[in-house]
Amino acid sequence: MSSNGSENKMPPARMTTKQSPEEKNVSIAKEYMRIAYSPSENKGSKSVEHLCADDAWFWAPTTFPGVKSPQEYAESHSHVMASIADLHIVCYDQVFAKDGHVLLRYTAEGSHCGEPHNGIEKTGNKAKWSAAAIFEIENGKVKSFTKDWDKLHMWK
Repeated sequence: MSSNGSENKMPPARMTTKQSPEEKNVSIAKEYMRIAYSPSENKGSKSVEHLCADDAWFWAPTTFPGVKSPQEYAESHSHVMASIADLHIVCYDQVFAKDGHVLLRYTAEGSHCGEPHNGIEKTGNKAKWSAAAIFEIENGKVKSFTKDWDKLHMWK
């Protein structure tokens, strides 16, 4: 295990080239998403705090109202994953990085196979959807995270 408590999911490289600043930022954003979308690793805000600036902010008022930071998002998302216990990112459809900004457009899927969600007992219904995560990375930390996700059809 690494010093932050999560296992390194990639094997070590014996020889590699130096990452550009944009590649490093993409790696940080993907690591945040890997943890935030892991039913086994996301134990709430503490799971991602090592990746986030102390004053980081989050914005997704229609899907996560009241959530103000990437750490709070991980906390909120851990509760979503208790209901959608097989939730996972299928693939990154688009990845763009320029300077300190990273866009991850991704496809995810899961089923309501866990705990009740908003009082609704598990249904087993499956869903697949796309969403966008826009990160601002500053000094190697997530400074901001904006999420665009239409989760309505998850519950259809």
